[in-house]
Amino acid sequence: MKQNKSVIIWLLFGCFFVFVMVVVGGITRLTNSGLSMTDWHLVTDTFPPFTEAAWQKEFEAYKQFPEYKLINVHNNFQLSDYKFIYFWEWFHRFIGRFLGFVFIVPFLYFLIKKKLDAETLKKCSILLGMGTFQGFLGWFMVKSGLVNNPDVSHFRLSLHLTFAFITFAYTLWVALDLIYPAKREVLIPLKKIARITLAFLLLQIIYGGFVAGLDAGFIHNHWPLMSDGQFFHDSILLERDSWLLRFTEGKSGVQFVHRTIAYVVVGLILFLFFKSKKYSLSKEQKNGLNALVVLVFLQFTLGVLTLLYSVPLWMGVMHQAMAFLLLASMTYTLHRLSK
Repeated sequence: MKQNKSVIIWLLFGCFFVFVMVVVGGITRLTNSGLSMTDWHLVTDTFPPFTEAAWQKEFEAYKQFPEYKLINVHNNFQLSDYKFIYFWEWFHRFIGRFLGFVFIVPFLYFLIKKKLDAETLKKCSILLGMGTFQGFLGWFMVKSGLVNNPDVSHFRLSLHLTFAFITFAYTLWVALDLIYPAKREVLIPLKKIARITLAFLLLQIIYGGFVAGLDAGFIHNHWPLMSDGQFFHDSILLERDSWLLRFTEGKSGVQFVHRTIAYVVVGLILFLFFKSKKYSLSKEQKNGLNALVVLVFLQFTLGVLTLLYSVPLWMGVMHQAMAFLLLASMTYTLHRLSK
């Protein structure tokens, strides 16, 4: 670990900035700021407008798109309102640029100084590709809300969000490979359960993106049952004609799946935790499992409260941030059970 200390710090900084970027992305979504910047330039929109004339030019460009024409034109939307939503989208993109800088410059330095072995170089090259693709996904998502519908595709939003989580998890995994270079006996039964748990956690993140994209958190604000005291609400059947569409495009259906998977994730983590009691575990493995149990109950509670209070901004952001911590804990635990 000592000889790789600088590389490890670099990778962990990358994890931190991905976390910050997704949190800011959540604020951008919840403040309806994501469509405020109607074009993308690598350099020229690095900083926001500096003059009133430049602001007015940006505002006039925004007025040509569906969000203003169909929604904000009726809300007495002024330049001051536009500056607010512009800030969050600009800040989100700025962090993305900064993250690219934080990754590429040290990467080239470590490459020149030969601080990356062949295996780590391969993994970091994959990370570079993932970061580039994530930038494309961001614009691909925004573009869907600039054509006819004044909202982004919830499929594209979920893809953008989920890939950010995956990039974070993979970056953490690469760092953990360097932190714990020594191999140990693999606990295959626990490793299998942890992998299944991770798969369901990622599925839950995907559906979290669907819920956010469809604004499905603003309906059925009851727990443990949906509206009208129903476990499976009648509206699920009415929203779409097929079961696939009901559970991928219907607001009630998507929320139902997100609710249900939450129970599955909690159940799997508890199963993994109690199953692990049969084995002699290292301190790191025990810490990972203990953190998983604590974090999943915190996340579950936060999710329920976010629903009951109809997604207040700070609570929605906290729910997304807690999902990151849960994924980090899941990644750490799986790593310690696998190597």
